Amino acid sequence: MTIVVTRNVAPRVRGFLASVMLEIAPGVYISPRLNQGVRERLLGVLDDYWMGQSDQGIVVCWESKQVPCGIDLKIWGSPVHSIEDIDGLFLCRRALTDNQLDRMRKLIFEK
Repeated sequence: MTIVVTRNVAPRVRGFLASVMLEIAPGVYISPRLNQGVRERLLGVLDDYWMGQSDQGIVVCWESKQVPCGIDLKIWGSPVHSIEDIDGLFLCRRALTDNQLDRMRKLIFEK
């Protein structure tokens, strides 16, 4: 299974992805049987199309036996959440808002 998630990309990127994969939601593409050769060509096209603007982002994930967690990633741009490799396991980290931090402090320190 290969999954591509896009954010604010050019129409030609979305058109290309829609020609290769099924768009199940706006900017979310899947393909259950994309072999390694086709996936590598897809990644090459996305590399060529990438404009590198700050508000754009593309994340591609696929099954891989090369990494302990079984999923490999390729990211263009800055994801809204940072993706961290912790002992071979990919975790998604996001910054807390001031309101969320205040609530956590109250929960921790008021006990």
